[in-house]
Amino acid sequence: MTLITLVRHGQTDWNLARRIQGSTDIALNETGRADAAAAAEALGATEHHAIYASPLVRAQETARIIAVRLGLGEPELSHDMREREFGEGEGLLVDEYLERFENWQVAPSGAETLGVVRDRALGALDIIARASRGRSAPRAESVIVVTHGGVIRSLLHHASGGTLPREGDILRNGSLHRFEAAPGLLRLLEPLTV
Repeated sequence: MTLITLVRHGQTDWNLARRIQGSTDIALNETGRADAAAAAEALGATEHHAIYASPLVRAQETARIIAVRLGLGEPELSHDMREREFGEGEGLLVDEYLERFENWQVAPSGAETLGVVRDRALGALDIIARASRGRSAPRAESVIVVTHGGVIRSLLHHASGGTLPREGDILRNGSLHRFEAAPGLLRLLEPLTV
């Protein structure tokens, strides 16, 4: 068994403006760096053995801030934990996106479906969990994975049987969600907040 805490990256200027980032590589702003520090403080009450991050700069910077504060090594990158690609929806304001595409389930031209995001993220977490079991047997290992709102939403939806996140739930920048991962299993232990 591996304990995995998913952390949403800190705020960017595009988050602040409510602009769709997707795979566009936007850096953290000062509030985002504070979000990362607050997440590290919340994570500090538990021992962690490794940290991973999406390759997008906002997730990498969040992970580095957390890693330094918790005394972990350089974050390992997991390409499949990157944000949903929104295709022609990237760069639009949220209101513009919803006006044009009606809802989040619709995949604009060049965008990934939520099912594709879920499947690639589940595959990445399986690889991360297998690697942790190789390092820590027989004890459970606790791993941090810094990723994105769309990825976390798809995994919450999967692990909760479709009951989470509820309509209107906001996954704040720097928010934490703890899961248990084992072969073929992803179970939500607790949604945490910062």
